[in-house]
Amino acid sequence: MSYAIDAVLTGKARAFRGDEASAIAKAPVEGALRVGFLGIDGDEQADLTVHGGVDKAIHHYPRDHYDWWADALGGHDLLSGPGAFGENISTEGLVESEACVGDRYRLGSALVEISQGRQPCWKLGHRFGVATVPATVVTTRRSGWYYRVVEEGAVAAGDTLDLVDRPLPDWSVERVFHLLIGGAGKREPAALRDLAAMGALATTWRARAGKLLG
Repeated sequence: MSYAIDAVLTGKARAFRGDEASAIAKAPVEGALRVGFLGIDGDEQADLTVHGGVDKAIHHYPRDHYDWWADALGGHDLLSGPGAFGENISTEGLVESEACVGDRYRLGSALVEISQGRQPCWKLGHRFGVATVPATVVTTRRSGWYYRVVEEGAVAAGDTLDLVDRPLPDWSVERVFHLLIGGAGKREPAALRDLAAMGALATTWRARAGKLLG
C-alpha cells in the first residue's frame, strides 16, 4: 500500500496562550528535509515533557478527516490547507481504522513505525477557538498518530508513504486509542494486558495500559 504525501510541515515554538508557547502552527515546506530520530529538521516542540521524543518524533494526521471537521465546525479557515492539527505529514487514504500500531512505512527514504495515537490536549481547542475539539477527537477517534524513526533519511512533499510491514494487524490506531484514551479498556482487561506488554507501543501508553489495569 502506497500513499502520496501531499505536504510535509514544520513549525517553531512561539507564543500561543499567555505565557505558554506551542509549535502547533506548522506550515508546508518545499524540498527535501532530513528525518532524524527526533523528527524532521526545522520542526520544534515547545513542551518536551509531553511532545516530541523518540516515540513521538513525527505526527501524521489524515487529510481525509478535514471535510468532516468542516461540517462539524461549520467551516473553519484552518481547514483550507494542511496543518490544522499540527501535523508534520499529510496524506489521504490512510486513516486510524486501517493504520496499526507497529506498522512500518518507508517515508521518503526514512523508515518509520507507528508508536501511538495522538492524545488531544487543550491546545487543539485553543487553536480552533472551539473548546470541545479535543473531546470530539476522543469520541470520534479521529486522532491521527505518531511515528518513531527506525532509519533516518529524507522526505519531501510528493514522495510516497509505503507500507513495509504490518506485524500487528489486530491493533489499529483507532482500537488502541479507544481502549486507552476513550475509556473502552475498562471493559477489556485482556486487551490492556496485551497493550502493556506490546513492545511497539510507546512507553507512556504501555504504562497507561498497566495503570488502567490497576
